[in-house]
Amino acid sequence: MDLLDTLVTKALDRELPTREEALAVLATSDDELLDVVAAAGRVRRAYFGRRVKLNYLVNLKSGLCPEDCSYCSQRLGSKAEILKYTWLKPDQAAAAAKAGVAGGAKRVCLVASGRGPTDKDVDRVADTIAAIKEENEQVEICACLGLLSDGQADRLRDAGVHAYNHNLNTSESTYEDICSTHDFADRVDTVQKAQAAGLSACSGLIAGMGESDNDLVDVVFALRELGSDSVPVNFLIPFEGTPLAKEWNLTPQRCLRILAMVRFCFPDMEVRIAGGREVHLRSLQPLALHLANSIFLGDYLTSEGQAGQTDLDMIADAGFVIEGSDEATLPRDREHGELAQVAVRRRGAGTDLPPNA
Repeated sequence: MDLLDTLVTKALDRELPTREEALAVLATSDDELLDVVAAAGRVRRAYFGRRVKLNYLVNLKSGLCPEDCSYCSQRLGSKAEILKYTWLKPDQAAAAAKAGVAGGAKRVCLVASGRGPTDKDVDRVADTIAAIKEENEQVEICACLGLLSDGQADRLRDAGVHAYNHNLNTSESTYEDICSTHDFADRVDTVQKAQAAGLSACSGLIAGMGESDNDLVDVVFALRELGSDSVPVNFLIPFEGTPLAKEWNLTPQRCLRILAMVRFCFPDMEVRIAGGREVHLRSLQPLALHLANSIFLGDYLTSEGQAGQTDLDMIADAGFVIEGSDEATLPRDREHGELAQVAVRRRGAGTDLPPNA
């Protein structure tokens, strides 16, 4: 296909697809699916070889959230049957993190429900990081604590946080359809606070909430402009007891097309298959490894993932290898400091500078 040849050439030159090209990927037929995967796979291998980065999630505080995000089992008013607990003690979190690292995880993601952390919460997280680092000094720490106040990103950086996760989730134009207690601009502001503190920006999306192809392209282009260098692609798990419980809109083929589109838009940055991969990709999960270079190992926030050993077997059977702690995830000239500077220059110029500017 001319489209795929064009997209591969652009991606290898670090050139962003046009909106029309991104939409065209989502519009390809099932008959063309393997061609799409093969083309995006060429891009993935060019920048990341056959390495797969493993991430492990530790849920520090679960449920009882005052925000009303429609997709979330922890939302205000949720009737989903999930575990609810206040902050784990540092030694409990460190024990959980140790299990993930033993399974091959290079990054530990510390997550807490809520609108955003208090200063006391930041202290708690700092104590937890110290406990984790005592046994696993080289492990990357990503924090996901909600909306940040001024100065908190700097304190997290000083505590040993490498990256901050805060997803944009969906397009700006439809954000009010999934949440009323904060808006799209609040999320952008938090990612920018993290970047300004020198943290790697981890920000992605959720597919399957009833959004259009245009919405998907909008949020992916917003992430690119923001300078996210780790892009988690979540597939909605429609929890009973939440407003989106009946939104079963995804097929394995649709998920692969979404991942391919994201890869073409983020050719040399980390694309992670996140929540919902087992539910929606099902037996096609190994094909997704040809598109994404990063996955979560084991369970998610309030849902069970695939067994860790099953993940490791899948990666090996598909011909991929686990990325080592001594290997750089991003190409050296795409380390997060440069990406953040590029994003700032784009916004300051008010123009669409090319991705390799």
